Amino acid sequence: MAENDNDLAKSMTSADVSGSLRKATFNNLEEGARTNPDFNEIDLVMDVPVQVTVELGRAKMQIRNLLNLTYGSVIELDILAGEPLEVVVNGCLVAQGEVVIVNDRYGIRLTDIVTPAERLRKINR
Repeated sequence: MAENDNDLAKSMTSADVSGSLRKATFNNLEEGARTNPDFNEIDLVMDVPVQVTVELGRAKMQIRNLLNLTYGSVIELDILAGEPLEVVVNGCLVAQGEVVIVNDRYGIRLTDIVTPAERLRKINR
């Protein structure tokens, strides 16, 4: 890896620089100044995709039991019927809800939203 870095550094220093070079100039920015008054910083992340997961439940089992699973086997989960399911975004709990069916697909109706303060408290533990 270091050899490749050295080769890259050599090629960069020995590269033929064609054309003219000039010093970059930048306008001074004043505190709070914006070029577009309608721009909001949150707009920068509005199109960033996140992974949303709704987990029905979990189970632990021995490998021997896992290998014995067949068609029709039932795995008992750690959540009781009727308990709210957790909505997790990028590994962070953001809401709870109940299962619904929407156009022949499963969905979740949110019944509780985790406040930002609660999320921060869980992260800081």
